[in-house]
Amino acid sequence: MSDLPLQCKNLKEQVECILQLLQQEPTLRFQDITSVQTSLNKAISPKFEIVFAGAFSAGKSMLINALLERELLYSAEGHATGTECKIEYAEVNKERVVLTFLSEAEIREQAVSLCQQLGFKTVANINQADVINLLRQGCEAIIQQEGGENKSERAKQAKALILLLEGYIANRDRINTVNNATYSMEQFNFSNLKEAAGYARRGSNSAVLKRIEYYCNHPLLQDGNVIIDTSGIDAPVEKDAQLTYAKIQHPDTSAVVCVLKPAAAGEMTKEETQLLELMRENGGVRDRVFYIFNRIDETWYNAQLRQRLDDLISGQFHNTSKVYKTSGLLGFYGSQIKQTSQQDRFGLDSVFAESIKGLDGKEETPQFVYAFNNYCVNSGKLSSSKFRVFVNGFETPNQNYVRILGDWGNEIIEQLIKDSGTEEFRTAITRYFTEEKRPQLFKNLADDLEDICINLKKHYHNVQRNLDSQPQEIETMKLQELQRLNQQLQQIGKDFNEHITEEVNQVINNSCDAFEADFKQLQSRMIRRLDELLDTFSVASAYQRATISHPRNATAPLIAILVEAFYYLANQLEDILLESSQQVVANYFQRLIEKIHKSEYYRQLYRLLDNDGGIEKEINILEKRVAQALFSAASVECDRFVRESPRFYDEGTFSIYQFRQTLSQTSQGYDAESIVEAEPAIRQLLKLDFEPKVSQTIRKSFRQTINQTLKTQLLPMADKQADEILQQYPQARAYLEKTLEQEAKEKITTNRRLLSVVEENIAAYNLAVSNINTCLQLMQLYDNLLPIIGDSFDTVNKFADSKLLVSDFV
Repeated sequence: MSDLPLQCKNLKEQVECILQLLQQEPTLRFQDITSVQTSLNKAISPKFEIVFAGAFSAGKSMLINALLERELLYSAEGHATGTECKIEYAEVNKERVVLTFLSEAEIREQAVSLCQQLGFKTVANINQADVINLLRQGCEAIIQQEGGENKSERAKQAKALILLLEGYIANRDRINTVNNATYSMEQFNFSNLKEAAGYARRGSNSAVLKRIEYYCNHPLLQDGNVIIDTSGIDAPVEKDAQLTYAKIQHPDTSAVVCVLKPAAAGEMTKEETQLLELMRENGGVRDRVFYIFNRIDETWYNAQLRQRLDDLISGQFHNTSKVYKTSGLLGFYGSQIKQTSQQDRFGLDSVFAESIKGLDGKEETPQFVYAFNNYCVNSGKLSSSKFRVFVNGFETPNQNYVRILGDWGNEIIEQLIKDSGTEEFRTAITRYFTEEKRPQLFKNLADDLEDICINLKKHYHNVQRNLDSQPQEIETMKLQELQRLNQQLQQIGKDFNEHITEEVNQVINNSCDAFEADFKQLQSRMIRRLDELLDTFSVASAYQRATISHPRNATAPLIAILVEAFYYLANQLEDILLESSQQVVANYFQRLIEKIHKSEYYRQLYRLLDNDGGIEKEINILEKRVAQALFSAASVECDRFVRESPRFYDEGTFSIYQFRQTLSQTSQGYDAESIVEAEPAIRQLLKLDFEPKVSQTIRKSFRQTINQTLKTQLLPMADKQADEILQQYPQARAYLEKTLEQEAKEKITTNRRLLSVVEENIAAYNLAVSNINTCLQLMQLYDNLLPIIGDSFDTVNKFADSKLLVSDFV
């Protein structure tokens, strides 16, 4: 867009100032500012991109040609614009074209896609002349079978493949294998835009161009307006369609002209419905969407089509005023033949010179001529009293066309252009660009800023009221603080109680990661120790201890060996469980004290009492109690290991089977050797008994014991300590009175500083908003002015009546 008005030069800085003020307030930072940033970028952007989007054959390119009143873009039935075309403003003597070609890889991709749709074999190499000839012959056969290149979708695809291959052959020296090559029109030796556009518009050339950038002189393109013509949303190559959707959603896109086909098709296609949904999701587009029902002339000859279109518009598009019915074909060529005369047969020998050349030497009839003759006779648009037009059957369509224009001249052409709707659309979009566009962009920005400004205004008023309610005299503030003391102590006790409760619940619910890691370490140590004891258990040593205990006997039974083993394993496991549980307790209470030290209530307690109110002492005493309780619990737990498992001797179990096998082995003799030789079997027997018992302890019973111990010890202590803190009111009052006067002075000084900061922020806010409002007023947007923050009070006067001013302490 052209330069912003002088009053709006610093618009970006003013808006960013408001956004910075918002980010300075912790309670307001959550507010999403994306929409503000998007609308700001749109308002100050030097360019305003208008994307023309729609299906193939919807007439996007023809409509753009009609708007600009010059034939820039290639327009034909079927696979026409697979190229993104960008049209920007240029001075008369600086018009130019920049051409970017598809790479060979991209051309091959399109050729493969079209071949698949036509039922041809996959293209292996498009550089082979015989392959290209075979494909061309196949396409020509399809076109002949279908009755013409525009008679069916299949015929259009065949024509598209022919153009693609012809374009590749004609421009092979300009096309890179992988990268896209870009050329200026001077590199093609074109002297003006018309020559360059003529080259790019030629079907075969257009088929291999990826992007065309036109820089031409037209009032519609002034003020930074950029027209972009895209591939069809139903492109046969999926990649082309996705590029169109991506462009519609791109933040640089400011408006969309949605060219729809229901006038010719009778209903919205799936792709057109998806297009409308995507446009609604782009915050950069908003309601800047023009809905064009092109090829409206087809409804003039079909009452059913006309009714269906009217029903569609009234049903789905009744909420917008930007709906237009056009015939790009009639509007564009109508504007072109205005400059022609009888001498060139009203354009047949100039505008349509290329299209009337037949393959067999006979003169073809351009599509526009058919449409013009049909309009004159069958549309019902011409007044029978004013225009007495008829078509003779003995004349060719071209002869009828020349005769009608010779009879009625520009009068009928003007009526044709009017009925085509392109003039109405051009007038509307010109009015939008020149009168409505910029005010609408600024209105969107103001609408997005409004919530932020209201929230800032409320926040500043709340801060002012809160600071205003604070005492301004030392004695008054001291009295207020002392009155709050009991409430503060009560709150500290409550916070401490809640903290301890939360810590205990985390352990019980297995949500304390550090405690879980400690307990898993306990479990791991118990499992490892059991494995070590079983692997190193000595039957010989157990046999020796058994015989020493009974000096009158020279042998010992298997049961005696097992008894010694049970006592030995149980006691060794008890040592590990005691040591590990003590470590778990020590780690837990260390973390608990660290968390207490970091808490806000602990800091407040020190501020009020100059000590922690006995919290740490009670925690240390409690740690010893918990440690002793778990010591006793661990001893009891492991003492039970001495007894066999309840089902150890049950019939049908592997343990009783192992026991009998071991007993059978040890009963073979009465000396120590028979017992020692059974050591592996005895170890296996011990493993069968101890593994379930240890697993039960470390996975179920002992964890429950720890949980219950912590709960029964910590929660009553927290209740008691909360009450103890409240009972220390006299000590807190005495201590607070010593420090309160200095605190009151500091608080009054702080309040004054905060008031000063708020007033500075309000001043910055008001300055930014005032400048933005000046810009909005320039756009006649009086209903969208942003709120100014009024002077609710004077900071200095707040302290004027105080016997002791803040300035006395600064």
